Amino acid sequence: VLGLLAVKASPLTPSLSVGQMPDSISSSLSPIFRREVLYWADSISRWASASNLDPNLAATIMQIESCGDPRATSSAGAMGLFQVMPFHFSAMDDPYNPETNAARGLAYLARSLAAANGDARLAMAGYNGGIAVIPRAEWTWSAQTRRYVQYGVPIYNDAVNGINPSNALNEWYTSYGVSLCNQASQRLGLP
Repeated sequence: VLGLLAVKASPLTPSLSVGQMPDSISSSLSPIFRREVLYWADSISRWASASNLDPNLAATIMQIESCGDPRATSSAGAMGLFQVMPFHFSAMDDPYNPETNAARGLAYLARSLAAANGDARLAMAGYNGGIAVIPRAEWTWSAQTRRYVQYGVPIYNDAVNGINPSNALNEWYTSYGVSLCNQASQRLGLP
């Protein structure tokens, strides 16, 4: 598990190079995320702190995975807010319980980040494609994993650097997020 307690990232924070983690981890969540993800802001901050992760990294993963829909289910069988695969749960777990899903998902993200030596870009690839992809050349990653990183890294960088609105988030939303976020909004009862 990798992480530090930190101060809030500000718009004055210099831009991160691709995959670079900030020198300090923010204790607060950037406002750039969609309202469906911001619905979970207090929980994301608490969950990220418990996993020693930047809440903006956790929120970036939630944004792409479920847009905040706690009942999201993928065609591959991934479930919940962090789209965790069934084999990460015990028979006694409810994979759709936000607390359980966050604990399993963020534990896996922390392992990915540790395996990537703190490189957020590689950690995102590991989260999506499995930790085994981290040391592999990018051209060997699946198209889905390359897309995941292509959208995830700029969203995360915008969150860390306080770039609001985030063109990266808006591009992801337009390309992949509209129906996912509409589903989350309905599930959460947001107007």
